[in-house]
Amino acid sequence: MWAFNFSPARIWEGISRFGDVLGFMLPPDIWQSWAEFSEIAKGLGETLSMAFLGTLLGAAIALPLSFLGARNINRLNILRLGVRRGYDFIRAFETLILALIFIRAFGLGPLPGILAIAVSEIGTFAKLFSEAIENTSEKPIEGFRASGGSRLQQIRFGLLPQVNPVILSVLLYNFESNVRSGTILGIVGAGGIGFLLSDRISAYKWDEAWSIIFLIIIMVYVIDYLSGILRKRIIGTWEAAK
Repeated sequence: MWAFNFSPARIWEGISRFGDVLGFMLPPDIWQSWAEFSEIAKGLGETLSMAFLGTLLGAAIALPLSFLGARNINRLNILRLGVRRGYDFIRAFETLILALIFIRAFGLGPLPGILAIAVSEIGTFAKLFSEAIENTSEKPIEGFRASGGSRLQQIRFGLLPQVNPVILSVLLYNFESNVRSGTILGIVGAGGIGFLLSDRISAYKWDEAWSIIFLIIIMVYVIDYLSGILRKRIIGTWEAAK
């Protein structure tokens, strides 16, 4: 703390400046027409779409990879351990770093953000899905095996119903998290509401910046609320089916 200059004087000075910033933010700006608000609405839509597509693409790639990393599915230790180390390698890259790399390769806009979220989520989803697969019960699978079911049928009807609630919960939680990540990615040039927020802060339009932050908070809250409802309904249906 001494090396990083954590002094009481600096803390007090920072609090005073933060108070000045809050003073500039309040009262928040209220857009008077759709022409003024349309750019903000488009930015929110881009961030939401970026998080959704990145999460969906990452999950679609991670699901088959998760079977290769599950001990009860893949009996080849060398292959399984190699795949798991691949999970760790992918997860070592922060989403923001991936976004900067993809922006350099594909240019500005939502596409680099989608790819950054997708690649980052491949490692996370594959690891969590494989652990969920390993924690399933063998009894339903043995039942399908005894009745002459193929290996694919054993996985489809004996294993997946057990892991589907876990997969859904992980997907919904990470989607909500990726909406927040999409905001940060927009600040570095990946489009969305983060780009507009960065623009307003750079121009010292603190009242508009606070209004945008407030809309982001509302969007995350709504997503969390709807995800909770969806999770309860779908998981409840699966549990009743069992």
